[in-house]
Amino acid sequence: MQLCVALDLPSQEENLALVEKLKAYPIWLKVGLRSYIRDGKPFIDAIKTINPEFKIFLDLKLYDIPNTMADAAESIMGLGVDMFNVHASAGRIAMHEVMKRLSAYEKRPIVLAVTALTSFEEGEFSHIYGKTIATKADQFAKDAHDAGLDGVVCSAYESASIKSITSDSFVTLTPGIRPFGEDAGDQERVATIEIARDEKVDFIVVGRPIYKAVDPAAVVEKILARL
Repeated sequence: MQLCVALDLPSQEENLALVEKLKAYPIWLKVGLRSYIRDGKPFIDAIKTINPEFKIFLDLKLYDIPNTMADAAESIMGLGVDMFNVHASAGRIAMHEVMKRLSAYEKRPIVLAVTALTSFEEGEFSHIYGKTIATKADQFAKDAHDAGLDGVVCSAYESASIKSITSDSFVTLTPGIRPFGEDAGDQERVATIEIARDEKVDFIVVGRPIYKAVDPAAVVEKILARL
């Protein structure tokens, strides 16, 4: 299991200050929608300047018609990131088109599909998708696996089930991790490191418990020790 730290602070300067504090650790860094829209490729380049060994997960959740998603995925190839994601809701054809386009490259990033956002609770999710979170997450994961993607973004509680219907090597990345029992905030399906481990999660994403800490490096050390 690997740690991915979310860079969700209000400014590029604050995010880079956090990266500087964590530059000695073997972690991934997540660049999300707000940070990328605000700071773009120069932000990614600045991270690599601090430590070229950092692995970067670009969390933009691509969701559009198949050709537009494939175009965007191809553009991502020029950013130097190591992993990005699309929405499984876009469908198998769109996901397959993304992977077909990327197959032309000798080396490509890891590609994940978002199943059900961890902010969803059952009632709202069922209203939108007409099925339970667990049922639909499995279906989305199977679609992503069949389309040739490397894995999915899901809650820790869906990880083991998803691997059982796809493959043990099919990557699961889970946000909403509260390593030491912190407040859930705007997340619904939060989990601890121990739950994530039991559910065979490959990547855990941790944001607020790290970047809101007085000593973020100390929190990262504690998390890595548990991993």
